[in-house]
Amino acid sequence: MPVGPIPSHRDLDVDNRRVFVRVDFNVPLGDGGVVRDDTRIVASLPTLRSLIDRGAKLVIASHLGRPKGGYEAKYAMEPVGGHLAQLLDREVRVPAEEVVGDAATKLAGELRPGQILLLQNLRFHPGETKNDPKLAAALAALCDAYVNDAFGASHRAHASVVGTPLLVRARGAGDLLTRELASLSRLVDAPERPSVVIVGGAKVSDKLAVLVSLVERLTAGDTLIIGGAMANTFLAAAGHGLAESLQERDRYSDCRMVLDKASARDVAVILPTDVRVGTGVEADAALVHALQDGPLPAGTMALDIGPTTERRCAAAIAGAKMALWNGPMGLFENPAFASGTLAVATALGNCRGFTVVGGGDSVAALHQANLADRISHVSTGGGASLEFLEGKVLPGVAALRGEVAP
Repeated sequence: MPVGPIPSHRDLDVDNRRVFVRVDFNVPLGDGGVVRDDTRIVASLPTLRSLIDRGAKLVIASHLGRPKGGYEAKYAMEPVGGHLAQLLDREVRVPAEEVVGDAATKLAGELRPGQILLLQNLRFHPGETKNDPKLAAALAALCDAYVNDAFGASHRAHASVVGTPLLVRARGAGDLLTRELASLSRLVDAPERPSVVIVGGAKVSDKLAVLVSLVERLTAGDTLIIGGAMANTFLAAAGHGLAESLQERDRYSDCRMVLDKASARDVAVILPTDVRVGTGVEADAALVHALQDGPLPAGTMALDIGPTTERRCAAAIAGAKMALWNGPMGLFENPAFASGTLAVATALGNCRGFTVVGGGDSVAALHQANLADRISHVSTGGGASLEFLEGKVLPGVAALRGEVAP
């Protein structure tokens, strides 16, 4: 899916001007408000540092968590602002409680070149998720230029992502957003063969559209690998007895349709031939079960791919010139069922082709295995990546071009 020309923040005149930067600082917080994983914050630092070096006055904004449309202390931005201040070695001011209003307007008006204002959690305002024109206008009034560096939020038609940029004449993409679009466009527009697509996670229904879209772009010699709980539905649709395993019984026909499309295009499909099972998600031990030996034992669940399947996946990935991975191969958060996900992470780290990984658990597995730096592109946007690969126009990207996404 070609992406039309998008202006870069580096083409904007930002000297002594207030620049609104939409970032994705939706990061996990631990006890005492400590940022547990700052990957998304670090990913936007090149854009922020470039703007600072060019004399910009920064007004940064992000959402955090899922507040219910009003101030909630546990979702306040102060801990994120404190962490950002340490990374940039400069003060970051955060207005109390309100997203827009007198406090934000005053602080934005007092900014000098190189200074930073981090607005309160955008989702404290109920108009953010509704793309409220009044909120969009209030945010636009705080700046002279707009930069979107929040790829992970660009599939949402929210006020700060769509409404505000359409009201600001000077607008551009941040380095993170530009890099995401370039890497994902390469997968879509210039695929190298053989390609391998690895899709995991819990539900077929969550990823059916992207599964179909990806299969229709694959061709003879390419491989589709399906893991995670969604593989259970494919296996059950093929007649395997999976005892208590999570599955979507109303999606059997969809699974058959995906497999038929792959077969028609001569695309190889790797489904588990053996699985690691346990008595429940809290199980602390895994039993390997080969599907050729019959149904799973009563009272058990398939919670990870098995060692034979791991080797089949690794062999396919080793020969790939291009590989995409989104979604864990099993119950990754339980160490007893993390082996399959870590095996795929290792195989991708050793792959010499162009590799792209997205999705929280997949990225976490890379970091756990210390392999993130061996992946060509680690995406910061799970849902946004999938919608882009599905062929959808991302509203936040359309807005940078002065357009409204269909």
